[in-house]
Amino acid sequence: MQSPFTLDADGLTLAVRLTPRASRTGLDGVRTEADGRPVLALRVAAPPVEGAANAALTAFVARSLGLRRAEVTLVAGETARSKRLHLSGDPQVLAARVEAWIGGADAPLKRS
Repeated sequence: MQSPFTLDADGLTLAVRLTPRASRTGLDGVRTEADGRPVLALRVAAPPVEGAANAALTAFVARSLGLRRAEVTLVAGETARSKRLHLSGDPQVLAARVEAWIGGADAPLKRS
């Protein structure tokens, strides 16, 4: 299966399919979009009102990967369910963290 992220010079770009107003915030694994692209399926309890779901998404991803909130930015899909996030940092370290998270590591990763 392909990864839902691509490495960049200054980090990585993560493709996300977001479900707002969920009963709880969490990771649902990797899914394939209709066009065949892999995406990370995430859900947040926040509603999609005034950016609340996007803020909850970036905070959840940052906390789960041991990053600061400023290191996770929304680069596409502000009002859509399909989004792209940019994670700033060493691409290889970030890729390893995302792979571990996808692999079932529910607990937040420690910051190195």
